[in-house]
Amino acid sequence: MIKEFFGRYDSADYLNTSEDIALYLEACIEEAGNDPAFIAHALGVAARARNMSQLSRDTGISREGLYKALSSDGNPSFATVLKVADALGLKIGFSPSTCKPNA
Repeated sequence: MIKEFFGRYDSADYLNTSEDIALYLEACIEEAGNDPAFIAHALGVAARARNMSQLSRDTGISREGLYKALSSDGNPSFATVLKVADALGLKIGFSPSTCKPNA
């Protein structure tokens, strides 16, 4: 019998460009529905792809604070989300929802 070995899979290993990160986060937001923990975790994956230490310097938030806030158990403030997005070279936008009728 041949034993198979599977290494650790980490989405961050495949986020090489700003476009990759933006598309990944868009897909995660679409998939997450109303789960802010899922979105925080996805933002953490994107942050790890870009180097958490550099992101810490760029945002002024400690590396440990970023890991905690951007974990699936984290609850980052909107200010933290904006700082991280800016440091990643991303902007946050809004568009009309297709699942709710116009009010």
